Amino acid sequence: MPAHPHSPGPPPAAPLPAPSPLRQLALPLDLPPVFQGEVMPDRSNAEARAWLARVSAWPAQRLAVFGPEGVGKSHLLRQEAVARGWRLLQGPALRGVPEPAPTALDDADCVAEEAALFHLINACAAQRLPLLMAGRQPPARWPVALPDLASRLRATAAVGIGEPSDALLARLLARHFAERQLRVPEAVQEWLLARLPREAGAIAAAAARLDRAALAAGGAVTRALARAALADWPGFEAPADWTGLEPLDDVSMEPAGAASLSTPALL
Repeated sequence: MPAHPHSPGPPPAAPLPAPSPLRQLALPLDLPPVFQGEVMPDRSNAEARAWLARVSAWPAQRLAVFGPEGVGKSHLLRQEAVARGWRLLQGPALRGVPEPAPTALDDADCVAEEAALFHLINACAAQRLPLLMAGRQPPARWPVALPDLASRLRATAAVGIGEPSDALLARLLARHFAERQLRVPEAVQEWLLARLPREAGAIAAAAARLDRAALAAGGAVTRALARAALADWPGFEAPADWTGLEPLDDVSMEPAGAASLSTPALL
């Protein structure tokens, strides 16, 4: 039926809420690590880099790089594989009888099948093809059951990588921030380095977390933001009397664009 001429019309539409300021959302994605940039020279990796520069001098054309987690073994391995055109394999996925080819094998101390590693070593040795492996311990200490494989591993030249120096950790943190275009005051970087684990992997993970936190907050990387983003890490718990306020040097006072976001010249 048609509406009565004197009936009230539909209620006026409610006013739309004022648009909120745009904010970039950071998706909590755990992406696999990607090889980026060259390995930074440091006293901790000097001996390994010297061995890698002389592939032809490796006994039986085989070398193992070892060291604790987070010292850059995988990074070094990937750099060599990319630079030399070698195939890159992962120990936990190594199975069957691999075809002979110049190879870089990461996590070689935890292969899926010992026989596959034995075949790979034999195949590369028979054709004088380089085989570069990485593990946490020297290959002579890898826990293997096959006697013939244990013999091959004991005959493998090995070079260790030590803990990174303070200077290297500082350059790593600065590079991660520069690659993510994060302007972080030097005082905040020094504060972070005093608390972060002395591992390249931890430096990268912390930079990624701080990047996501800064995007979500729409602000700078400050000590307060770092405490919140890394609160579950040892050393970043808020003191009992903490008020949420930080020193004035916590935030850079430079105007936007005053500093270059390019990678530091040292890197």
